[in-house]
Amino acid sequence: MSETRLREEICRYGRSLFERGLTPGSSGNISLRLDDGGWLVTPTNASLGFLDPARISRLDAEGRLVSGDKPTKEIPLHSALYETRGSARAIVHLHSTHTVALTMLPEIDPRAALPPMTPYYLMRAGETALVPYYRPGDPAVADAIRGLAGKYSSVLLANHGPVVGGESLEAAVFATEELEETAKLYLLLRNLNPRYLTPAQVDDLVKAFGLELPSHQDHEDHDHG
Repeated sequence: MSETRLREEICRYGRSLFERGLTPGSSGNISLRLDDGGWLVTPTNASLGFLDPARISRLDAEGRLVSGDKPTKEIPLHSALYETRGSARAIVHLHSTHTVALTMLPEIDPRAALPPMTPYYLMRAGETALVPYYRPGDPAVADAIRGLAGKYSSVLLANHGPVVGGESLEAAVFATEELEETAKLYLLLRNLNPRYLTPAQVDDLVKAFGLELPSHQDHEDHDHG
């Protein structure tokens, strides 16, 4: 796909996310890794609902601005996920309401922020990590993401929002949407003793769809001694 088309895709998906209330105002950002190692990334203080393809920031492989507007200050978190998650070709970061709310709950497990509620949550987003709060743009958030060693394609920033990688922009957007809907389900069912997927049902999904879940990877590593 040409760079012109990729710029248009970023704008199209950004507008879709904005119009459905998944990231308000000028919050949220999208990046896409190019074949030459450079990136396209949404500019700082830009609303995802009103992006101009020509003004999207173009960075080289070292992260230097080549053309377009000044890029988002969230470059460190995108860079860290690309570095550690080799399969990621696109990253979506939103301030989606239910996912942000989830990060504030005291019972959330940092290694599995959501239980296995639906098959499509596991199939699209996998398991989700939670990292501590850092101020927006703080380079320390990159170290927290690097500390996950690429095991997770979806990461929650406490009191801030999700960061989700995908093998394509479409995959990253779909996974982010699935994560938000699953967080909403969790909040709706909290303290109601809902029935989650059983370990056997999760195992079946892993085998049927070749899912790479961190919890199962840990088991495999242990099994292989």
